[in-house]
Amino acid sequence: MTFENENTLHKFMVSKGEEAFHSRYEEAIENIKSEFGRRYTMIIDDKNVESSSETFVHTSPIDTRIVLAYFPSGTAKHTEDAIKAAKKAFESWSKTDYNKRIEVCRNAVDIMIRRKFELAAWISYENGKNRYEAIGDVDEAIDFIRYYFEEMEKNNGFIIQTKSAYPNEKSKSVMKPYGVWGVISPFNFPIAILVGMSIGALITGNTIVLKPSSDTPIIGYKFAEIMKEAGLPAGVLNFITGSGSIIGKAIVDSKDVAGIVFTGSREIGYRITKDFSKVKPRQVIAELGGKNPVIVTENADLDKAIEGILKAAFGYSGQKCSACSRVYIQKSIKEKFVKKLVERTKNLSIGNPLESDNFMGPLINSNAYKNYQKYSEVAFRDGNVVIGGSTKKDGDFKYGYYVEPTIVDNLPKNHRLFREELFMPILCVADYDEFDEVLGLCNQSHYGLTAGIYSNRKQEVKMFLDNIEAGVVYVNRDISATTGAMVGCQSFGGWKDSGTTGKGAGGPYYLTQFMREQSQTCVV
Repeated sequence: MTFENENTLHKFMVSKGEEAFHSRYEEAIENIKSEFGRRYTMIIDDKNVESSSETFVHTSPIDTRIVLAYFPSGTAKHTEDAIKAAKKAFESWSKTDYNKRIEVCRNAVDIMIRRKFELAAWISYENGKNRYEAIGDVDEAIDFIRYYFEEMEKNNGFIIQTKSAYPNEKSKSVMKPYGVWGVISPFNFPIAILVGMSIGALITGNTIVLKPSSDTPIIGYKFAEIMKEAGLPAGVLNFITGSGSIIGKAIVDSKDVAGIVFTGSREIGYRITKDFSKVKPRQVIAELGGKNPVIVTENADLDKAIEGILKAAFGYSGQKCSACSRVYIQKSIKEKFVKKLVERTKNLSIGNPLESDNFMGPLINSNAYKNYQKYSEVAFRDGNVVIGGSTKKDGDFKYGYYVEPTIVDNLPKNHRLFREELFMPILCVADYDEFDEVLGLCNQSHYGLTAGIYSNRKQEVKMFLDNIEAGVVYVNRDISATTGAMVGCQSFGGWKDSGTTGKGAGGPYYLTQFMREQSQTCVV
């Protein structure tokens, strides 16, 4: 079997079915409204569990007057119960033939394909992605499941016959699951990353306690429902909602948790890694953000560079760990390039992401909105804001978290806006003279997730590829300068402070992180 990406929008466009694509999305948007305001539960050992303490109101960043749902605020006790259920289920799930686990995952793919527009509609309402980004999120989740079960098949469940030390012996290497894993997922890819991390643990025979972002809990609940319908046994996946500081701490502190897979900020990821190892050394797979640079040389195709940088910097309002947040332009073309970049940025449409012609939707929540204002003030004070820097408050904008795409020039190259991950549509630009200099500027960051270059000079491209300190790199890519990794094509993982393992999601080395090796020798 050869893995193929789902790529829904592309397939509709190739078949001249773009109108049908829009129609199905808009129909799904209408259909899910009947579920607004629903009261959800947690799922522990296949039982619906409410919280006796309190619930939290889940509203849409598009318009905070829209109450999407009410969710229980899970406690440490709920988390302990979920871990206990996962530990019990591990006894049988870990011994289940990997082909049976693959069968469950195949079923899940079929269900997700059938429901993909419904899932995309929920993503748009929950985190403000436009329809193209939302369907891409669902596609990536499907891709992760397919790719990982095909990796299990291709590698025979990661069972390898080895040499025989003596004529009367037969030996083999068998990869086996660790146990219970905590899965802590982010808001920005609420189904793709959540599913990728969860399936990585599940298909290799582990059981999980899944904690979605409190900004996007509905899509996590839908995934738990899908896995149950697909045939996942009780207790293998347990779904907990509430405060990360409470649930995350309970997961970290538990001696019965064998590993944690996490996507989020560097600060929280490093705290998890440090605290989780206090009991004993344990597995942490963490993707921790980026401060992703792009180089534009004087011999680049400037139109291609502008397209790629705009999509990478302002797609999903810059709320991607792979987003381009700093651009270094060769001095001889900087003025011309920045002028063209600003003109193109003026044409980006900002508004309700449910409408097909809007490119940028809202930021995720009030904290992000306040941080945008804070960083914009810094940009105006210390640099030259050539476009943007303001919030959108007119009309219905005042009910959501809408901001302008922002480009900042004339900052010192060691300024905090060049160093800190902002997670919003603020792009810093600077010039450079020599290629060695710009490579140093790119690599001086503590992060090392993605990076890009636009150059038609082979020697420059080679120097970039040989020396750039990042896990995912792109050359002359107009689809996006630093974002848009596809499962099975570009393994997604960071170097330095951007990750803990150096093995990328959606790549050939990812699944082995959820397993430990056992060498088996039998005398015959």
